Amino acid sequence: MRITQVFENAKPVSFEVFPPKGQLTVDAARSVIAELAPLRPGFVSVTYSAGGSGNTALTEQVAHIGQTEFGLNMMAHLTCTGASTEDILRHIDSLRARGVENVLALRGDAVEGARPGDFALARDLIPVLREAGFCVGAAAYPEGHIDCLDDYENIRHLKEKQDAGAQFFVTQLFFDNDFAYRFLDRARSANVTAPITFGIMPFLSKSQVTRMVFMCGASMPAPLVKLLARYENDPASLRQAGVEYACRQIDELARFGVDGIHVYTMNQPDIARAAVAAATPFFAR
Repeated sequence: MRITQVFENAKPVSFEVFPPKGQLTVDAARSVIAELAPLRPGFVSVTYSAGGSGNTALTEQVAHIGQTEFGLNMMAHLTCTGASTEDILRHIDSLRARGVENVLALRGDAVEGARPGDFALARDLIPVLREAGFCVGAAAYPEGHIDCLDDYENIRHLKEKQDAGAQFFVTQLFFDNDFAYRFLDRARSANVTAPITFGIMPFLSKSQVTRMVFMCGASMPAPLVKLLARYENDPASLRQAGVEYACRQIDELARFGVDGIHVYTMNQPDIARAAVAAATPFFAR
């Protein structure tokens, strides 16, 4: 099913997984999806690594497994930094061969030493994917992209993606829902009408939060800082506090009436189960 149809029918809770890497095998990825499937997510996205990291085909394979073996609506991430038109066309052919209908169009992180490609921004990739017949989503940034310091420019980029053909948006993670509410108000005021589903990632360790802050530019609200301080030397309690914090975010967002919730599961089904429990009145079934 195309993800646009999912949004037409309900306000979905969706999940993100990442493809095998290191010790994670395809069979282990299949096991993760097997535990996610009974939760009946609106869709499941599969991440992609740019710059020749080697897991491109695995992204497509995991998406194919989710669709054919478990009947899930799957979405493959696709980045365009450093890619030539021929590279993208090869990916399009491969996605079609796997039966993947939904793609999240992303710029991707710059890779040091990589040659310039034919696509400067995600908005340049979007029309190519639409022309190829895919249902296309794009990224949104409640606190602004790490490279964008101006709130108005952030919304302008969002509108440009919609104008280029993006049919829905999935946001970057954030830890303070007030950013989501302000972002949504600005987006709708700018005539961004496509559904926006808000990304939530539980913090599981102090190092993870620190990494996310520097990678994504996410803010650390006072309640989060206090939890980190309280449980700094108790990893199990910190993990539980992080999941509970994320579930409160999900509950508040659901009550506010956002278009959807996208949970960054980190390939851990217990996180997905907790998120669904928090959003039960709101979950797409």
